[in-house]
Amino acid sequence: MTTNANLTARQRFVRAANCQPVDRPPMWLMRQAGRALPEYRKLKETYTFVQLCQNPELAVEVTLQPVRRFGFDAAILFSDILVIPEALGQKYHFKETGGVQMDFAVTSKADIEKLSVERVVERLSYVDQALRMLRKELGDETALLGFTGSPWTLATFMMEGASVPKYGRALQLFREDPKTYCALAEKLTAAVTAYLQMQIMTGIDALQIFDSHGGHLAAGEFQEASGRWTRDIISALRTPHSAVPIIQFSLGTHGNWPDLIASGANVIGIDWQTDLAEARKIIPSHIAMQGNLSPTLIAEATPEVVARETRAVLETMRGRAGHIFNLGHGLTPGAKLENIQALVDTVKNFK
Repeated sequence: MTTNANLTARQRFVRAANCQPVDRPPMWLMRQAGRALPEYRKLKETYTFVQLCQNPELAVEVTLQPVRRFGFDAAILFSDILVIPEALGQKYHFKETGGVQMDFAVTSKADIEKLSVERVVERLSYVDQALRMLRKELGDETALLGFTGSPWTLATFMMEGASVPKYGRALQLFREDPKTYCALAEKLTAAVTAYLQMQIMTGIDALQIFDSHGGHLAAGEFQEASGRWTRDIISALRTPHSAVPIIQFSLGTHGNWPDLIASGANVIGIDWQTDLAEARKIIPSHIAMQGNLSPTLIAEATPEVVARETRAVLETMRGRAGHIFNLGHGLTPGAKLENIQALVDTVKNFK
């Protein structure tokens, strides 16, 4: 029998995601693989971002880099939420100046009708291959996470056609022509559900649904534009054969606690703008919490400050079964390796 004192990283993560006792909170960081690591930047001298995502061997290598360097409890597949639009027929690439560019913007009913759900899983077979390879590499030692974007967040990118300062087209469509917005959201919900079912079959330990643009919605709009679709996805994944924990991370939407709690997610990700102590009071004890150190600290503070603020997050959650340590959003390109190490050391030594 395994005791809390000799848990593997994988056991620690799965237990925490199910609100079971652990020796210390497990940890991983959003965007832990990629831009902050010199070994990743070296690969980027040869390969584009899309090439790294679509080549299973390369995706595996990039996924494992931060685990090798820092010993995180979980590895999250190196990929992008925009693989779904691409599989639907809307290709993307990353601009030299930064940001994403879709080959075309979805701006009409005709564009929505052209999107094809039928071959999404087939077109994303490279993800299936990468996850199966990762499961073998990580074995029983380290947890493996899959992920996707929420239908709402995907719609915002698809309708703009590029990274823009303000995402307004999807919001305008939702407000002025909700029937057409629903047609797009229904296709995205079907595609995301099929994609996540595929990921579950590879042996992953948890899934995260990123609703990074959820905060663009007014409180009264969140459920219809975003929450209901995520809830439908989670409900569809709840089969007798799947107990994979699902993490819902919705940025800037902490005014919608009832909708988030009712989503069916096992874990709610808490962004850095949210008061963690208040969230702890609101979120029921059977739902785990993930977060929520500010990513700005990792880029701008000293290791001493990072260690202090990491301890503050840990102390806020002390005694709460079901805390997964993470940032309140993703690592930035300017993240300092010594600050990541200070965070890791502080969490690992927390008693």
